[in-house]
Amino acid sequence: MNNTQTEPQLLIPQLKPFYDAVEPLSWLLIRLTVGLMLLPHGIPKLMDGVAATAAAALVKRGIGAAEPLAVVLIVLETVGGLCIALGLFTRFFAAAITIEMFVIVYNYFPKFGWTGPGYEYTLMWGLIMFAVALRGGGPWSLDRKIGKQL
Repeated sequence: MNNTQTEPQLLIPQLKPFYDAVEPLSWLLIRLTVGLMLLPHGIPKLMDGVAATAAAALVKRGIGAAEPLAVVLIVLETVGGLCIALGLFTRFFAAAITIEMFVIVYNYFPKFGWTGPGYEYTLMWGLIMFAVALRGGGPWSLDRKIGKQL
């Protein structure tokens, strides 16, 4: 089937060249946003160190193997966030962060955010990261530049 038959018609057809030109940038915007938005979560953990992160984020929630998991959190939320923003090893880090977010969702479920800390925000992050893992870095990524991806 021809793509023009499945696409809805634009109300303002003169915008088509603009939309065609900016479409590849839309994925860059999403990737930059989700990657860079992780940094305010990861940098404080990096600055606090492994032991403090383990105590604050994991031990108080009864999660064992806290220090090795704290290292994973720090790496994912700093290095992983930067890599997703740059589009480098995008699928790997997005998949790993998806797992992190779903573990957090599991720990908060069924509590919803209006009644206290809940799962909805973390679920949104996990689903967006899952979409990034499925899509990869896209046309404006270092993965594309080096010609390799997971």
